[in-house]
Amino acid sequence: MNNILLLGGTGFVGRQICEQLVRAGLRVTVPTRREVNARAVQPLPGVTVLEADVHDEAELARLLPGHDAVVNLVGVLHGNQQRFERAHVELPRKLARAMQAAGIRRLVHVSALGASADGPSLYQRSKAAGEAALREAGLELTLLRPSVIFGAGDSFLTLFARLQAVVPVMLLPGADARLQPVWVGDVARAVVHCLQQPATIGQTYELAGPRAYPLRELVQIAGRLSGHPRPVIGMPRAFGYLQALLLQSLPGEPLMSTDNFASLKVDNVASGKLPGLAELGISAEALEPVVASYLELQGRADPLLAMRQRYTRG
Repeated sequence: MNNILLLGGTGFVGRQICEQLVRAGLRVTVPTRREVNARAVQPLPGVTVLEADVHDEAELARLLPGHDAVVNLVGVLHGNQQRFERAHVELPRKLARAMQAAGIRRLVHVSALGASADGPSLYQRSKAAGEAALREAGLELTLLRPSVIFGAGDSFLTLFARLQAVVPVMLLPGADARLQPVWVGDVARAVVHCLQQPATIGQTYELAGPRAYPLRELVQIAGRLSGHPRPVIGMPRAFGYLQALLLQSLPGEPLMSTDNFASLKVDNVASGKLPGLAELGISAEALEPVVASYLELQGRADPLLAMRQRYTRG
């Protein structure tokens, strides 16, 4: 298995996976609507960037020949039902049909922890529907369900750090919701491992870090490690919903939507009923040392942690 078609390869997670695939000696094709969006991966040896619309089934049919496997990362965090259905349900169906027509069977599909037909959010329900569509297609399928993903360039802890640099207090909806963040490097390694190990076919893996945190504590960590700790005040659900409604009405990509807020009704943690990173031979990275490195701690906010990092590296 040498040639991989990587859908969603220009995003935060996709760039990391693309690099790990190259390090494993694999050749990677990354389709993108605009070539300029792939500047971060285009210089990598063995990477071919092609302009294409992966939501067009004819374009998928054109892209697939010559590849041994497909990795699908395409997903959206915000939008209405139509947008979620297009990305999480319709695209997997189109991809499955195109793969069957091309005679390509191996697929690693990145879904989400908490995907459920009974989930409280459109995001969770559409992710579950996409999984179901791929299972019905009879492909050589591996499903990966990561929790919220952190790492350099993320829009999660980095966002919380930037907000705390400009606001005096953090008003936080869903403050007590529990999450089990996973490092982007571990997710990338999991994808490569699954492609290389046929025993992962037919399996679903929950990708989560070594510890679950209340959202409140994650925000506090981001503030402390960036040198801008702020008081974090949990908001009652009604006020949290109104805040999300206001944020999603602003121009551009929202900081939070009402659907994001609905997702916080359930904890985003591993169930323990499915295999995880350990079963893939991966020891999950702890959150704080990694986050400190990309929030440029340099000993300013937490000198003890900085000292521990120096001794670990030495």
